[in-house]
Amino acid sequence: MATVAGVAVEGGHWIGGERVSSPTLFEDVSPIDEKVIAEISRGGAEEAGAAVEAAGKAFPAWSRTSREERARLLHAIADGVEKRLDQLAIVETTDNGALLRSHLRGVMPRVAHNFRFFADWLLTLGHEDFETRGHRNHVSWDPAGVCALITPWNAPLMLATWKIAPALAAGNTVVLKPAEWTPLTASLLADITAEAGLPDGVFNVVQGYGAEAGAAMVADPGVRRVSFTGSVPTARHISAAAAANLTPLSLELGGKSPLVVFADSDLDLAVDLAVEQYDNAGQVCLSAVRLLVEEPVAEEFTARFVAKAGTLKQGDPRDLATDIGPQIHRRQLERIDGFVQRAKAGGATALIGGGPNTDLGGLYYRPTLFTGVTPGSEIVTEEVFGPVLTLQTFRTEEQAVEMANSTRFGLAATLVTGSEERAARVSEQLVAGTVWVNCFFVRDLKAPFGGSRQSGVGREGGDWSFDFYCDLKNTVTAPWEK
Repeated sequence: MATVAGVAVEGGHWIGGERVSSPTLFEDVSPIDEKVIAEISRGGAEEAGAAVEAAGKAFPAWSRTSREERARLLHAIADGVEKRLDQLAIVETTDNGALLRSHLRGVMPRVAHNFRFFADWLLTLGHEDFETRGHRNHVSWDPAGVCALITPWNAPLMLATWKIAPALAAGNTVVLKPAEWTPLTASLLADITAEAGLPDGVFNVVQGYGAEAGAAMVADPGVRRVSFTGSVPTARHISAAAAANLTPLSLELGGKSPLVVFADSDLDLAVDLAVEQYDNAGQVCLSAVRLLVEEPVAEEFTARFVAKAGTLKQGDPRDLATDIGPQIHRRQLERIDGFVQRAKAGGATALIGGGPNTDLGGLYYRPTLFTGVTPGSEIVTEEVFGPVLTLQTFRTEEQAVEMANSTRFGLAATLVTGSEERAARVSEQLVAGTVWVNCFFVRDLKAPFGGSRQSGVGREGGDWSFDFYCDLKNTVTAPWEK
């Protein structure tokens, strides 16, 4: 048991409704000051296997539980999240360095909403019966089984519950492996599910490293669905492991998204949206890190951007006035700086930033904007996952589309324009799972979410989540004799 920001957090796994410890531990380090805040059980194949077994035993009863009862329990979990919202927020901030004000005002309320949304959607899920030559077709969503969910460190609890809530609502049981850099709120969620009355074994948490616990989970023949959010290289390993059992996968991976600014744009809006890409210290897969600006307004846009970015306050994320906190880990900061220094060596110019914030020390990296980048170079094609943006200009709409689609990714895109016709025309041509027009990061759980190309496989949200977490069945019944 650790005490983190005054909150007691269990360091063990949660398997079959019980806390389980491992003989080997790993240290959980806060990015705020790089101090150890907890020692966490380091699970492996044994713990992963036990969790899958526990989830498998709980599955028959849970899958037969009525929709109404499953929805009631998901609402009870949401109630528990709301009761502990302040605790979840401060623990998450301490664990991953994201802004406390964001956790309090948006992220943790969204965690509760994730459970409520899928609880309510479950009760409306259905397809109208239809006839074929007098035969009745009835479509149903059968729970698939045990779901292995592997989640990232940049928004640990929110991204986990995007998966947990629909999986449980669908009647599946869950084994969650949170990222080893941010294990704490998953442990707190286990407590909340128990307090809500979720039956033992329906939700399980295995702590540990991906190569150990995660690999064992996805290769287990008892797992019937795997959902992963993270990097492309890790996704390749997961896909290979799941292939042996033909386990269906949902993968939400990296991005190198464009923000396209046309000359007819509201430049104040365009600049605000561009500077917003530094949110969470640039550690957001959806971030539009490639600023593509039409030549006639490029100079003015750049001047306004530099001025606006200069007002950002970097510092302790627990301070509600802070705009940008630290990077998650020393390894990640060094990775970001490697990209930046190689870009400089290649001739790119850092108009702002360009290195760690030496005034603060630790894991703080200055918001950076590069110009003079070479098309096709590393800095404009590879995901940095830090507060590093590039700015390029274009002359024509066709060139803008070509540049926007010029990477191996296709997660999202943002357009800023004053023309409704252009917005529709360009959106249609972009390779992206989500396109935002004159806005950013507006996400409704009713909408499909996922990426194209190497940004992912599959879609989740609304019916799409239930389509993934269920086996769809069509029952065809011949006419009954009167």
